[in-house]
Parts: sequence; structure tokens; C-alpha cells
Amino acid sequence: MTEITLSAIRVGDEYAARLAEFSEQYEDIQRRRAALDAEEVRLVARSAAYADAFADATVPAIFPPAERQALSRRSTCAALAMATRTPERTVQRASNDAERLVNDAPAVLASLEAGRISARHAQTIIDQRNDVPTAGRAVFLAEVLPVAEQSTNAYLRKRARVLRERLHPESITARATRSEADRRVEFEPAADGMAWVHLFTTAPIAQGIIERVEAAASESRASGDNRTCAQLQADALAALALTGVTPEDVMSSPVLPHPIEVQEHITPTVQITVSALSMAGVSDAPATLDGYGPIDPKTAARIVVNAPSFSRILVQQETGAVLSVGRHQYRVPADLQRAVRLRDGTCRAPGCGRRARACDLDPSVAWEDGGTTDVGNLACLCRHHHRMKHLPGWNLDHGPGGVLEWTTPDGRHHRTAPDPAPF
Repeated sequence: MTEITLSAIRVGDEYAARLAEFSEQYEDIQRRRAALDAEEVRLVARSAAYADAFADATVPAIFPPAERQALSRRSTCAALAMATRTPERTVQRASNDAERLVNDAPAVLASLEAGRISARHAQTIIDQRNDVPTAGRAVFLAEVLPVAEQSTNAYLRKRARVLRERLHPESITARATRSEADRRVEFEPAADGMAWVHLFTTAPIAQGIIERVEAAASESRASGDNRTCAQLQADALAALALTGVTPEDVMSSPVLPHPIEVQEHITPTVQITVSALSMAGVSDAPATLDGYGPIDPKTAARIVVNAPSFSRILVQQETGAVLSVGRHQYRVPADLQRAVRLRDGTCRAPGCGRRARACDLDPSVAWEDGGTTDVGNLACLCRHHHRMKHLPGWNLDHGPGGVLEWTTPDGRHHRTAPDPAPF
């Protein structure tokens, strides 16, 4: 259907004005909330400083000086926790983070006070900064703060992880080997006869598991199963874990409340982008696991060896620009689809992180309006944002280099651009 672009036709002036008012008020609330969060940070940091200053006066001298300080802090945190009905551990963590913001990241705190970032953004920066060696922390903060001020917290976490990898002096291979020793499964009881099972394992294994249960749920839904996707994914994983075969092979098993009709063999697709130099063993640059982020090159190499197929991607080493995509399939639409998904990575709506492989390939200018089927007119949009794009008041323009200009019904403009290559 032809998209009508005139805002006056697509949405009434009264609705647009009201939505603009709501947007402004909501933005103002978020800004004031950020300022209050910054005020809380300074308050909690001051409480910790006072706890240290008065430790000798408030804690009996029978305790060593260091222990007196720790007890004084715990006492202060306990008082704050009781006054606000907050767990003490939460207050303790808040106190530690507040000191880091005040003493080590004043620019981040200033941005929070001004409402340019949220408390969640600040928390992400502090969490990632703690894992950056002291020598690289100033550079980390200088590079990550502008990203925080222009992006969602989910995107910030992704970019901060990449930056952390670049600044860390220890190779990702050594750290991955050390962390792999901590893999485990944990059982957590929940209410009403339910429970959680937590698996801590390597990122590629976790991603592969998710891919498999998502595929099983999708196949079952397509065959007419009326359970929700979340229920189907849980049932598929339970059947796979308890029987070792696909749910179709255990249709009569009491493990599942209803049979799940899926293919006998579900092959997960895990996309990894890795530098040719890393594959050749002459570089320790991390690879990128789609939907997760940096992984060590040895793990990536093992996966590539076992992959039934892969696409060669030539990347310009200095700029990170994608130069070509291998053509192991000769049909042009398949190559074009692969190129667009590689470029976009995720849904291109502002703030959406749904992976490109699960998105529709949407032409910004419809075919019936003269649009062309090429990389300059296609973008990955999840089904939700694909539909939303056609609602009254929304508009999407596709610029050079894959840059998308979104216009929302309140008249605001938002730009999204493809991420640079990871190496």
C-alpha cells in the first residue's frame, strides 16, 4: 500500500500537538529523575565519607582500624536501608558505586545531573570501567560517555564491552580460559511449584542453545500450536535436556504437556565475525558472536571448523568498512539479503536490539512507489517496527551509507546508522 507522507493527512493536528506535549513532559520527568539519581549518588557518597570519618568515634576501639571503618560503613548502610525498606546489600553496592562516580568519574556524574544520561547508563559505565585496567580508564570514560549520551543503555553495554576489550592489556583468550573454569548450572526455586535453571557457560554454547529452542518454538507455532512462544521454548528445552532428542521423538512423553511438532533435527545458526589475521593465528583480536559481542578467537576458530557452511567477509582492516561478501549461493537475492543483514546487525529502529536475522527486509521506498531492490533501499526491521513504520505520523527516510532518518508522530527526528565492523 502506498505510504502517505503528509503529516497533516496521516495524523490530526490535535493528536500531534498532544503527543508532542506528552513527549516533552516525559522527557522532562526523565531529566528530573536523572538529576534526583545524581543527588542520591552524592548523598550516599557523603554518607560513606562520614562513616569513615566517624568510624573511630562510633565503633569500639577493640576492633582494628580497618574493621572499624568497615563496621561504620555497614552501620550507615543499614540505617539507610531500613529507612527506605531496601536490602542492605543494595545500599552497600549503591554506596560503592556512588564513591566511584564521585571520585573517579565526575564527568559521568555531571552528565547524569544534567539529565543527558540515566542512572542505568551510569551504572553500565561504572560496571564496565571496573574491569578496565587503571591505565586505560581515562580513555575508556572519554570514549564511552559520548556514546551513552546518544544511545540506549542496551546499545551502550554492547559498545562498552567492545571498548573494554580493546583497552584490556590481557588477551581475551587468557581471560576466556580463566572464566570458562567457572561454568556451572544452578537451580533456583520459585513460587507456585516453579523453578529456574541457570546455565553459566561459554557464549557460543549459550547462543547455540537459544537458537535451537527458538527454532523449535517457531516450527511448532507454524504447525498450529496455540502455546505462547515463551512456553514453547521452555517445553522444547526441557525435552531436549531430559531426553537428548528433539521434542518430535517424545510426543507421548509426560515431559511435555502437549506434543511439539518440530523437525527431527534442528540445526542452530550461529553467526561469528572474525578477522582473517585472527584465523591465521597472527592476531589475538576478538571475534564477534552475533547477539552477544566479543569472544576469544580460539573459540571462534573451533566453531568455524565445525560449521556446515560459512560466508567469506572481506573487511578493510584500517576503516572496518565491509568490502565484499562471499557468494557461496548464486541467487542474487540471497547475497543481497546477507549483505543487508551483515550491515545492519539488528533492527534499525531507534533503541531496538532484535537481531537482523529475525527481522524483515523492508524497502524504505515501496516497489509500487518506484523503490528499487538494492542495499541502498533495504533495511532490517523487526515485525513490530515494520508495522509501526506504516502507522499515521511515522516516516522513514533511507540516506547514503545505510543511515535511516526516523520521524515520529510528535515531529521529532531520530537517526540510526549501521555499526562499524568489530575489527
